Amino acid sequence: MGAVSARLPVFPWDKLEPYKATAGAHPDGIVDLSVGTPVDPVPALIQDALVAAADSPGYPTVWGTTELRDALTGWVGRRLGAVGVGHRNVLPVVGSKELVAWLPTQLGLGAGDKVAYPRLAYPTYEVGARLCGAQALVYDDPTELDPAGLKLLWLNSPSNPTGKVLAKDELVRIVAWAREHGVLVFSDECYLELGWEAEPVSVLHPDVCGGTYEGIVAVHSLSKRSNLAGYRAAFIAGDEAVLGELLQIRKHGGMMTAAPVQAATVAALGDDAHVQEQRARYAARRAALRDALVKHGFRIEHSEASLYLWATRDEGCWETVAHLAELGILVAPGDFYGAAGERFVRVAFTATDERVEAAVKRLGEHTPA
Repeated sequence: MGAVSARLPVFPWDKLEPYKATAGAHPDGIVDLSVGTPVDPVPALIQDALVAAADSPGYPTVWGTTELRDALTGWVGRRLGAVGVGHRNVLPVVGSKELVAWLPTQLGLGAGDKVAYPRLAYPTYEVGARLCGAQALVYDDPTELDPAGLKLLWLNSPSNPTGKVLAKDELVRIVAWAREHGVLVFSDECYLELGWEAEPVSVLHPDVCGGTYEGIVAVHSLSKRSNLAGYRAAFIAGDEAVLGELLQIRKHGGMMTAAPVQAATVAALGDDAHVQEQRARYAARRAALRDALVKHGFRIEHSEASLYLWATRDEGCWETVAHLAELGILVAPGDFYGAAGERFVRVAFTATDERVEAAVKRLGEHTPA
């Protein structure tokens, strides 16, 4: 029996450990800007909803409670501008990474099928293709791909790692091309609420999809907007035929969102105030780090949205990682996200205010002449 793990790339984060040790040796401690994990408290109203639902001895359903599906459809309409979204157009999932990794398998893809994703991208798109034995393809413009055998096209706007936002007209063009060639589009929009210099648009917006969700599905997460990474709360919305098939498969596989998490998701999606408060925190951290990095000699590209600054000193990314580690600052090398990132680093602004302030101070004290 061959090990499935043999199909997968080397887990990249293991390569960062020596630099993490160097940064950790700084007298004032490490400032870890390498991973975009939330550090701020879970809003009280969400915690209260979770606790109130804690006495949940029975099995939850894969499709979720009626209240959850109402919350999902309501948010998709209110926030994304989607029209005519019903319960069959939404499906909760156990965190978006699980969905990305196992989607090609659940769609029945395998040898001879192709899965495409951006040239600079979240590594799990490739992992999902490899797990099912499909061919992984990268693109700069998906409409330039050969559609033969292409079964799944991943979009990611705002992008992880670059923060790039696809304009509405680009989305219209890509969706039209995919529909013409019978290619299923999954749009990873987990950072949509975190636009800074651009206003991200969902593929579910009627200006993009023409009011029909045929062949398109959007992926959303509460990890970033609501500090719920630890809850594994996410959902997909779009083509009811695709979601209906996934629902049946996920029923058999027991892929159920925990009942207290379902209740917490209802509370989170019903409140916009905590999202604006969190956006304000991130905006301040982003501004401080961006200014400090530029003064330190970095150039920032894209970064119109998301929780990251895509930065370069026009040198190899590992040189930059080593340089910053000496200052006690840990960042992610750009080649984690594809060879095209080999001269960039990804700087997350998800650290606490105190740690961000420490990073800004260190960058300022060591500004190149």
